[in-house]
Amino acid sequence: MNYKIILNVLGGLLRFLGLIMIVPLFVAFYYGESLYPFIVAVALTGLTGIVLSLMYKSDEEWKKREGFAIVALGWLAAAVFGAIPFVFDGISPLNAFFESMSGFTTTGATVFVDIESHSRSILFWRSMTQWLGGMGIIMLFIAILPKLGVAGRQLFRAEAPGPTEDKLKPRIRETAKILWMVYVVISLVEVALLLLAKMSLYDALTHTFTTMACGGFSTYTDSIKYFNSPMIEGIITLFMFIAGANFALHYRTLYVNKNSLVNDNEFRFYAAIVIFASGLLTVLLWRDMDYTVFDSLRYAVFQIVSITTTTGFATVDFNLWSDSARMILFIVMFIGGSAGSTAGGIKVVRILLLLKYGRRELFKLIHRKAIKPIKLNNKSVPDDVMQSIIAFVVIYLMIFVISGGILSVLGMDIVSSLTASIATLGNIGPAFNLVGPMANYDIVHPLGKLVLIANMWIGRLEVFTVIVLLTPEFWKK
Repeated sequence: MNYKIILNVLGGLLRFLGLIMIVPLFVAFYYGESLYPFIVAVALTGLTGIVLSLMYKSDEEWKKREGFAIVALGWLAAAVFGAIPFVFDGISPLNAFFESMSGFTTTGATVFVDIESHSRSILFWRSMTQWLGGMGIIMLFIAILPKLGVAGRQLFRAEAPGPTEDKLKPRIRETAKILWMVYVVISLVEVALLLLAKMSLYDALTHTFTTMACGGFSTYTDSIKYFNSPMIEGIITLFMFIAGANFALHYRTLYVNKNSLVNDNEFRFYAAIVIFASGLLTVLLWRDMDYTVFDSLRYAVFQIVSITTTTGFATVDFNLWSDSARMILFIVMFIGGSAGSTAGGIKVVRILLLLKYGRRELFKLIHRKAIKPIKLNNKSVPDDVMQSIIAFVVIYLMIFVISGGILSVLGMDIVSSLTASIATLGNIGPAFNLVGPMANYDIVHPLGKLVLIANMWIGRLEVFTVIVLLTPEFWKK
């Protein structure tokens, strides 16, 4: 393990993050708010980055281990330094770290009790952390920093969501630039539509940040319910759905083949899940909750898309729904969005391939000598990819159970414990009972908050990138 390489690149990342923090500083200046939290944050983050870059200069070749370490520690460092504005705004260090990690990992779980009591600049930074984390702060770093070159491939592989790498161009830097370009363009379209729906520019920007990132932070305690606007809900639902699909497919649909999305097996399965779950939930709400058919459909579609894409916005307190309705939401919490999207969760492609794997094993029980490859988009899936998916799901579920058990031991009821566990591991945000959509995570035991912070970090980096750091073999020469 070459520590000089790791610290040098982390220094560059922190310098880059320090520059980004100037944006909310201007927001604070515009609204006449205290500049102090952001001046301190820019100074500390930038200076730390400069010191690390100067002290640990290295032009040595990277290996896979350095790539994993840089990505895992880079996200951790971003969350630590991203918490500085919150700390100097009067929030406790643990809560600030929780909020920052929830932001960068696009989880949306919050410890803010009264969101409207915080300054506009702090809430802008809070939303901006999600937008940066949505497409990936490391991927943005790759796109902007030309000197990474071939080494950027190691970072891309360690950060990219999904079981396989989806390159658009031979050079990883070009792929990262294209993905960020598509992300920015779609974000601008959403801002324009929200402005047409009578949102203020500030609200349109902050909610676009958190919609496109599948993050779910809102500038209001009541989330999207605050606006009470079917038009705004419709726009946000559309863009949550778009953000939950593979951005590489968005690019191909726009510039290569207009049928790329509809021809993709994963996207069709993703759309089928949303349609089926929304229809089922609509029926349950109409039957159990005394809603009109329109309101049942309105709430069902929004919440299914919000939870499936792991965004976590709410237009209603679904904590008050019937057990059967909440069970539908609990199930889709495990699915997540598509690979290559900004959504969290296990990912649709893994669920699809596991179903195909199960079907093949049943087929082989009848036809023992048959050779039946598992295919995705008419291409055979290698056995090592299937083994990786099975290992991922097993470890993912183990972390879910263990973290839920720890929360239960710390005094939370079993429903709150288990749903808080999956809501943070899947980067969803709101859960049930004590941590429902209109509540917050401030009531969680300090040790429980550390567990949930770890869940967010592990879940955003697809489990292996963080877990591999815990193995002794990883650190041996």
